[in-house]
Amino acid sequence: MTKHMPDIACQPHHGPSGQLNWVGMSGIELPILVKQAQADGSAAVEVRLSSQAQAYVNLIDPQSKGIHMSRLYLLLDQLATQEALTPNRVKTILDKFVESHQGLSTHAFVEFKFDYYERRLSLKSDNSGWKHYPTTLRGELRNGQFECELSIEVPYSSTCPCSAALSRQLIQEAFEAQFAGKSLDYNTVLAWLGTPEGINATPHSQRSYAQVKVKVQAGDQLEISDLINHIEDALQTPVQATVKREDEQEFARLNASNLMFCEDAARRLQNRLDNSAEYLDFWVRVNHLESLHPHDAVAIVTKGIENGYNDEPNYMDPMK
Repeated sequence: MTKHMPDIACQPHHGPSGQLNWVGMSGIELPILVKQAQADGSAAVEVRLSSQAQAYVNLIDPQSKGIHMSRLYLLLDQLATQEALTPNRVKTILDKFVESHQGLSTHAFVEFKFDYYERRLSLKSDNSGWKHYPTTLRGELRNGQFECELSIEVPYSSTCPCSAALSRQLIQEAFEAQFAGKSLDYNTVLAWLGTPEGINATPHSQRSYAQVKVKVQAGDQLEISDLINHIEDALQTPVQATVKREDEQEFARLNASNLMFCEDAARRLQNRLDNSAEYLDFWVRVNHLESLHPHDAVAIVTKGIENGYNDEPNYMDPMK
C-alpha cells in the first residue's frame, strides 16, 4: 500500500501574494557533455565535464506557494547529461521547464559554468598542450522567444607600445654611445647586437584576458573552439602550454609584431566579431594585468545593436 505523503506546495497559499521574476536553483553539480575539438584537426569528440548549473522559471500565479523545483532538476538530469549541449538542446531544456509548470510559468533560464580544456598546437615545434578556458553557456526563454549565449575567457599576452618605443630609444642611445665617430664593421655590430649591452631595454608586457560573450543562433553545434580561434587569431599572442626554444622565440616575435594597448585589443576583437555572421551580438571586456602599474587596464566594447548588450563595467550579471 502506497503511503500518502503531504505536498505542502499544493496547499492553499495564505501569505502575501505576488508574482516572482525567477525561482529555481543554483550551484547544481552536473556532469554535462560537450564537443571538444582536436588539435590534429580530426572530428570533435564528446567529453564529459563537471559543471555548476542554475535553473529558473518565473512564477506568474500570485496565489501559488511556489514552483516544482524537483521537476527542473529531473529535466536537467535527463536532458543535459545524456547528449552534448548545443543551442537547440538548451532550447529543449527551457521548453520542458515551461511545459512542466503550465499555469505557473512562461519564462525559463538555464546556465552551465564549466572549465573547457582543449589541446592546442605549439607555435613552431611539433608539440601540443592542454589549455584551459573558463566557459559559460546560458539560455533564456521569454514568452516563446529563445536566446542562447556563450561566454569564454581567453588568456593572451600584451606588450605596451609606449614601453616599446622608449626601449627602442634607449637601444639607439646605447648604439650611438658605442659606435659614434667609429667606422662601422658589419661583424662587430652584429656581435654587439647579441650582447646585453646591445639590447639594454625591453618593453613591459603582461598576461591579459579577453572575456567575451556572444549571442549564438539556434542550431545543433556549439562552436566553442571556433570562438577561441576567432579571439586568438585576432589578438595574435595566445599564451602557450608546451614551449621549446623555437616556440618562445616565435612568441617574442609575435609580441613585438602585435604591440597593443587595451584599446587596440578591444578594437581587434570588435572587428573580428563584427565580421563573424554566426554571432547575433557580442560583448567584450579586455583586461591587461599591468606589470608597470598595480592596477589593470580595461576596455569594453559591444556590437552596438538596439536592445543588445549594455557596455557596463561589470563583467556579467548572474541572470543576464
